[in-house]
Amino acid sequence: MNIKYKITAFLILMITFVFAQERTKDTIGDQTVNVIKPYSPTISDAFKIKDKPSIEDANTINKKEVKYNIFSIPVASTFTPAKGRAANVEKTKPVKLYNNYASLGFGSYNTILGEVYLNHELNSGENIGGYFSHHSSQGGIEGLLLDDDFSKTSINVNYSQKLNNFSWKLDLGADVRSYNWYGLPQQFFGQTGANMIDSNIRYNSFYVGGKLNFDNSFVKSGNVSFRHFGDDRDSGENRFIAKAGFDVPISGEVVETELRIDYIGGSFDKNYNNTAAIDYGNVNVSLSPSYQIIQDDLTVDLGVRLTYLNDTELNDNKLFIYPNIEASYRLVNDILIGYAGVTGDLIQNSYFDFANTNPFVSPTLFVTPTDQQYHGFIGLKGKLSNSVSYNIKGNYFAEENKALFKTNRAQSFATEDYQYGNSFGVVYDNVKTFSVGGELNIDVNRNFKLAIKGQYFNYNTDMQAEAWNLPNIEGSVFLDYQISRQWFMGGSVFFTGDRKDESELLGTLVPIPVTMVTLDSFFDANMHLGYKVTDYLSVYGKVNNIANQDYQRWNNFPVQGIQFLAGATYQFDF
Repeated sequence: MNIKYKITAFLILMITFVFAQERTKDTIGDQTVNVIKPYSPTISDAFKIKDKPSIEDANTINKKEVKYNIFSIPVASTFTPAKGRAANVEKTKPVKLYNNYASLGFGSYNTILGEVYLNHELNSGENIGGYFSHHSSQGGIEGLLLDDDFSKTSINVNYSQKLNNFSWKLDLGADVRSYNWYGLPQQFFGQTGANMIDSNIRYNSFYVGGKLNFDNSFVKSGNVSFRHFGDDRDSGENRFIAKAGFDVPISGEVVETELRIDYIGGSFDKNYNNTAAIDYGNVNVSLSPSYQIIQDDLTVDLGVRLTYLNDTELNDNKLFIYPNIEASYRLVNDILIGYAGVTGDLIQNSYFDFANTNPFVSPTLFVTPTDQQYHGFIGLKGKLSNSVSYNIKGNYFAEENKALFKTNRAQSFATEDYQYGNSFGVVYDNVKTFSVGGELNIDVNRNFKLAIKGQYFNYNTDMQAEAWNLPNIEGSVFLDYQISRQWFMGGSVFFTGDRKDESELLGTLVPIPVTMVTLDSFFDANMHLGYKVTDYLSVYGKVNNIANQDYQRWNNFPVQGIQFLAGATYQFDF
């Protein structure tokens, strides 16, 4: 009991005591007074107000209907609303695409660059076309003792037809190229030695090929090609390739299969030491079945490649079995896709491919296939947005008889124009290569495109001291930008890391030790700018090797410095 209640009870007792003293004289008998505990309400005693009280007033139950009326008076008006018009949106004029063009340009070092591309539709599904290209320069690299001019000319004619169930195409073409073995090692030979050298080498090539594509057939596609390649030093090579792709149904499943026949045969008039001629030839037949499994975000291609090699010169036969397995998994839709695989193949080397990669090879090469035992890879690719894509990849190669370019030994007793250390030969070795690289492609719209690519290499050789002339780093950047409707520009930057080679002179009274040569890394920046005069005519300017670097792409072979070229392109239709 709190203090308030205690005080109240005490007062009642005092009053009762006083009245009791006064009643002593009264005749009324004694009375008993009961003190009752004050009221303490509880929650259950509280009265709750209803959310929706009921109203029983009869006046509110019978509602009187209310009608609304307006006093409308017609008013004469001469206002006439104007008819609505759709807003005009300016449409960009579509870019006219032409089927044909011709381009011609002239530049420093007496450079001529010309191209003509033609394509004409004879009727629906039937086309005939062709192209002609020429690139030449009279040279002029400072400090050389030999001519460095070059010329490349190509011509092609093609015919294609699309029928109901299949389409086919026929190609005919020829190439004529001319170079010089101008990389004379001046530490061994001076002007006197240079006067004895005819450094020119000319290559010629003729090819014919055809392609077939079937829409609804057991055989899906097929193509054949034949090429004859040779030079003006009595070297010649013939190569025939036939491929066919077809589907094999097995127990309701389809196994995609490719059949390939690759024949090569060639000869060189003499070897590098002028002791004998070189003949080579082989034919390999390859069968590659592959079965694809798709389950949700996982795609797996399970296959194997069987290759039979017959060396027609050595009468040797061998069967190669290679894995052909690839898999990809969508980790996050198209944003993150993981992939991996292991493949292999028997790579057919050729004089044509060697001369295309390094035109300064001597016509004394030993040509044999490269056994790529396996190529393992793993990577991530995807799209960061609709305009940005990427690819990161790691590779591991195990190759037997991998071809490496190496400077030929200079001979003090040289009798041929390529025996002065100014040409390259091919050596073979078992090489294991690890590489990791990535690329980023930005394609905002048709007006802006950017591509960045880089790769690092690590080589492990078996017999050779180095992986000759193979760079440890490669990188490139490509840019294409449509500035406005009339102006356009583009550029490219190439970076190549250090490479190794050797320099050696034979036949001296005092032996000269073999010298290891390190070719410095270099970058080559190029840019072009053009203006569209009319829908048909454009003019352009190009600048190559902007940094004016006198780097060596190959040992003792410096390149031209900064180069300027200007020209025009004309587009048209028949």
